[in-house]
Amino acid sequence: MASLAPFASALVGCKGNSETQGKATPAASSASSAANAANAANPANAANSPYVVGMVLVGPWNDHGWNQSHFEGIKAAIDKIPNVKFEFVDKVNPADRPNVKGSQVADDLIARGAKFIVFNSDDYKDDALDIAKKYPDVTVVHISGDYAWKDGKNYKNQKNLGNIMGDIESAQGIGGCAAALGTETGKIGYLGPLVNDETRRLVSSAYLGAKYCWEKYRKKPVKDLTFKVTWIGFWFNIPGVTLDPTKVSDDYYNGGYDVVMTGLDTPEAAVQAKKAVEAGKRVRYLHYDFKKGCDVAPDACLGVVYYNWTPSYLDAIQKAKEGKFVGDFVRPAPDYANMNGESSSIGFEFGKALGDKKAQLEELIKGLGDKSVNFFTGPQKFQDGSDFLQPGEVATVQKIWYMPQLLQGITGTSGTTKK
Repeated sequence: MASLAPFASALVGCKGNSETQGKATPAASSASSAANAANAANPANAANSPYVVGMVLVGPWNDHGWNQSHFEGIKAAIDKIPNVKFEFVDKVNPADRPNVKGSQVADDLIARGAKFIVFNSDDYKDDALDIAKKYPDVTVVHISGDYAWKDGKNYKNQKNLGNIMGDIESAQGIGGCAAALGTETGKIGYLGPLVNDETRRLVSSAYLGAKYCWEKYRKKPVKDLTFKVTWIGFWFNIPGVTLDPTKVSDDYYNGGYDVVMTGLDTPEAAVQAKKAVEAGKRVRYLHYDFKKGCDVAPDACLGVVYYNWTPSYLDAIQKAKEGKFVGDFVRPAPDYANMNGESSSIGFEFGKALGDKKAQLEELIKGLGDKSVNFFTGPQKFQDGSDFLQPGEVATVQKIWYMPQLLQGITGTSGTTKK
């Protein structure tokens, strides 16, 4: 096992306070051990002790993307529950913390009192399972995984392990529609992270939404629509390891792609769009996951597809705190009647750059809500020409979740891309 010294020293620098975050210093660990001993000696102390929720984040807590949405979502949930303490460790990835595994970080959080652990990345699926097996009295939630899905391909009967992943695919289609409504060149670029089932289904969903609105609202043939994905190799930039998302964004904007969507944890597509607009280019972008993504360049933003993690975290933590948690696969759908409301787990923030096209997007959202629109309806084919859906066939959740290829019509590889 690698030394946790780098992990401990890095934690000291994290922003937080004593009520929401502990620090992995020797003094803190000693204090935690002393508190645990006192609780064991006097059960009344344990009853009054705060319920500790720990979170392992793959990237920076303030990345304006995936990680910040989790950080702010769980904090908002905890604020609604009495006597809960929040501790987190961010940037748990091979670049920022070499040789430190997510399970090691969880071990430390649990040693300091955590009874509820969140792993916020698909990369942590085995860490989450290992920790759940090791600590049967600790509730473990793995975001984006499927080990708790009884109808999935990878089910593990581990009762204290649950999965949460919002039904984002239709919202990605809304984002794709916004891209199709906003492009003047008919060329949409997608800034992709690494390649797996999750990212293939999200890119395919965005394409299907773009195709639908290109044909329905723009009244143009799909042959005139270009939809290209470039994978950088990870969820965010790792210099010398991944493709540089800043350069990929610039290549799109300089190559006639006037709309760029992103599936990264970080806002390079937005930042470079702002620079391109300032240089006189007419370009647009769609942010992913962080609701405030339009703030980077409001005049160029077509919208944001985002998760609202607060309702799911609130439900899971309350159940765990009350001893009622049952490991399950939770896939909350959007509230199409009020996608930006507090109770909707999936949202779409309308961007200023949509202009009068917003009405068409609202019509699409209404159709998704009343089920008159379903992007995943056949016939549809994969890139290699094989069938994904037969004519009239509506895809099951399983078919969408485990997409082995991108759909036909998308330019870009379906497999792993290396620099």
